[in-house]
Amino acid sequence: MTIRITKQAETYLEALTNALEIPPSRYEQAEKSYKSLGDWFHRKESSVRDFDPDVFVQGSFRLGTVIKPQSEDEEYDVDCACSLTYLDNSKLSQANLKELLGDEIKLYRKSRGITKEVHEGRRCWRLEYADGAQFHMDLVPCIPNGHDQRRILETKNLDARFADTAIAITDNEVLPQYFQITDDWQRSNPRGYAEWFKARMGDVFVRRREQIFNEMRAKGITASVEEIPTYRVRTPLQVAIMILKRHRDVMFANNTEEKPISIIISTLAAHAYQGEESIGYALLSILSRMEEAIEHDGQKFIIKNPTDALENFADKWEEHPERAQAFFSWLEQARMDFANVGHLVEHQRMSSVLANRMGRNLTEQVSNNILRSSGPGTSGLLGAATVASATSVPSVSFSDAPRNPKKPDGFA
Repeated sequence: MTIRITKQAETYLEALTNALEIPPSRYEQAEKSYKSLGDWFHRKESSVRDFDPDVFVQGSFRLGTVIKPQSEDEEYDVDCACSLTYLDNSKLSQANLKELLGDEIKLYRKSRGITKEVHEGRRCWRLEYADGAQFHMDLVPCIPNGHDQRRILETKNLDARFADTAIAITDNEVLPQYFQITDDWQRSNPRGYAEWFKARMGDVFVRRREQIFNEMRAKGITASVEEIPTYRVRTPLQVAIMILKRHRDVMFANNTEEKPISIIISTLAAHAYQGEESIGYALLSILSRMEEAIEHDGQKFIIKNPTDALENFADKWEEHPERAQAFFSWLEQARMDFANVGHLVEHQRMSSVLANRMGRNLTEQVSNNILRSSGPGTSGLLGAATVASATSVPSVSFSDAPRNPKKPDGFA
């Protein structure tokens, strides 16, 4: 089945993106919060100051793929990490590191008058801000692990391009290692992943960041291109992920256990993205190729971490096969829904198609925003139009033939 993207569908998906986006002030608020915590760790009285604590944001806030919560009752989840630069796993256990940073976070909470207690999670400490802030910060204690990561990957002839920014993180469910002084820690590399993600955005990211830089310079704002954060640059890949995450959230609103996790959606979408310039074409192109980076070795599904081929983002699918089934069901539904939208020319019909998939409040907001933007006396946006008005972007094909994940090519 071949789908063409109408101009009206492109307009609708752009308006949908605008409705999903969080305001820049939310990113700035998150940045201000984790920098404030970093300053606290570096204060004169800090018990971790001599270890040169390095606080940085990770996850969707770093990638620029955060979406608005569906209701005022939900909070933004700001994922951060704190790496103690001058510590290594020969000097302390995971439990020691977790407690060391936890004590400082608890002191920070009291000093800032934050009423909610600090909560300990499996890998992180959660700092709950005031109700009006509508966000919390999850801070993962960690130590640098670049040298060991490079050694492990190169020993197995694996890609080690991103190894230098790797970290070792705490995990209180990994026993008995959690309480032991050992080099057997969980690995992660959020900075490396963000660099890989940026590379997948390719020239589109470079051009759009350059455009922002020129606009800032025209306004007399001094900054280098490199200082412009990823979240200020909006590419079709970022937008497609935002749309797919909301579609996923609505579809699994009553089944959160089987909900496809964001790192899988982001990774598969980034692999599938091929530099498409428009939102609609990027979205449909990504959906058409999204499972191509999923491998199967005859026993289990494999979605490799692009910064660490030894990590499988789909490792839970083997123990919970229903999660794999849920992912493929969701992917099929998303393909169907956005293919249907892609050939439509009336925005109200698009909202009808997506109301139960993206949330009725959201689709009504999108329709109203388009109607207001069309201006009085303008019927072109919401009126009927011919399919001949489709954009000139190439068609996207969704084959009727079943698609199977490929077998691993090996780790070489």
